[in-house]
Amino acid sequence: MQERPDCPGPGVGGVDLPCLGGEDSGQNPQDITVVNVWAWWCEPCREELPAFDEFARTHPDYTVVGVHADTNAANGAALLNELGIQMPSYQDSENVFAGAHGLPGVVPVTVVFRGEEKVGVMGKGFSSSSEIARAVEEVL
Repeated sequence: MQERPDCPGPGVGGVDLPCLGGEDSGQNPQDITVVNVWAWWCEPCREELPAFDEFARTHPDYTVVGVHADTNAANGAALLNELGIQMPSYQDSENVFAGAHGLPGVVPVTVVFRGEEKVGVMGKGFSSSSEIARAVEEVL
């Protein structure tokens, strides 16, 4: 599998998941975590991922990560590298994250946490970093 950036911890939202193509850096996540649930085959996800990458770069006060919800980790890592995405992502081959948080069975989905508490779920695609920022601020 292709190399990817390291993930901030051993999982996200209270769910232990392996880092997609990277390692667990052991960093403490910020108080606010924004999670983009995506899959390599999802066209709206492909369009949205660059906006999330920009959002992650321009909002260092948040932990921003992806969760790849598909069994084919190699295709997920390849898509992120093809698109030049630097945002770290976890691999969720069994949809454990979605199941643990009662998420709809669609991608993309964005989940916002304050600490370990889920404070928002948005089952829609975003087209810009500013649109993501507005949505996150609304749920906080």
